[in-house]
Amino acid sequence: MEKKNRRSFLRAMTGLPVIAMAGSMFPLRLFASSVESKNHSVMNNSVSGYEPRYMALQKSGELKARGEVLHERMRNCDLCPRECDTDRLSGQRGDCNANADLEISSASQHFGEESELVGRHGSGTIFFTNCSLLCVFCINYEISQLGQGRRYNIRQLANMMLLLQRQGCHNINVVTPTHYIPHILLALDRAAASGLNIPLVYNTSGWEKTEVLEFLDDVVDIYLADFKYADNEAADRYSPGAASYPELTQKALLEMHRQVGVARPDPETGLMNRGLMIRHLVMPENVIRSDSVMRWIASNLPKETYVNIMSQYTPMFKAFDHPEIARRITRSEYSNVVTIARSAGLTNLRLQMQ
Repeated sequence: MEKKNRRSFLRAMTGLPVIAMAGSMFPLRLFASSVESKNHSVMNNSVSGYEPRYMALQKSGELKARGEVLHERMRNCDLCPRECDTDRLSGQRGDCNANADLEISSASQHFGEESELVGRHGSGTIFFTNCSLLCVFCINYEISQLGQGRRYNIRQLANMMLLLQRQGCHNINVVTPTHYIPHILLALDRAAASGLNIPLVYNTSGWEKTEVLEFLDDVVDIYLADFKYADNEAADRYSPGAASYPELTQKALLEMHRQVGVARPDPETGLMNRGLMIRHLVMPENVIRSDSVMRWIASNLPKETYVNIMSQYTPMFKAFDHPEIARRITRSEYSNVVTIARSAGLTNLRLQMQ
């Protein structure tokens, strides 16, 4: 389905972080202060008649208030399941390798996401630096674990969102957002006050605390969530320290579904404006128990839940330290997962290997 994976897309960019405008790449610093509080014409890039959920919270002041509460929690940080209790506000870096500084790798029109998010003008992706899950096979490890990115402030993040909207992006897609939820809410508050009006996509590993997700109720329009592991030992082996992944992700997916429901594209535009979209990356030898992932989704969420069964696993980073995952998957391994998903009754599958 994807013409470019994220790794090749990011490597194709020069002078990270960058933003694409009118078919060219420009450093974000050139535009970071040029948008707020100005009256801009916006391309017809959203679903007709749909108002993003965060707009009402911005008008009432609730959006900013939630951001401020979460920002204070970084003093003894418990935003992600690692609950490392680090004082990020004093400059210490937590288990996710982030402190209170906002670090971003790139922001651009992205055409490698699901077609319902990409449309004609792309998904407005903002790739945040660092990550709490620490997968040994991460394809974007330079960003997630080696810290590739630059420092920005809340105002600049808000301007990035507005610039992506001006480009015609159909949504704002925050990638690996968990450790920067306070910054995102505060920036969203500023951007919405200046005219941002396209859906917010929360693009997550799935390993989230339901208590923190509750702060995103009526903020996030689309949850784009991984469901990586259904086996605790595999989670701990390939994402060290994340043995709780299956249990917490299951709870998180239920909360996400409660907030936004089943993802259904607009019948006229084909664009997604609300709902839960689940991704599952098939890996060699069924080490992550893909069969259990599909059966859990079918048993605990509506059968029409959007599930993208992904085939592009490529051993990267530290994957070669684990011989069982040091190869691509086979067509048979992928087909087996698809067969199980269909047998379980899932009806809204996105398939990549035919």
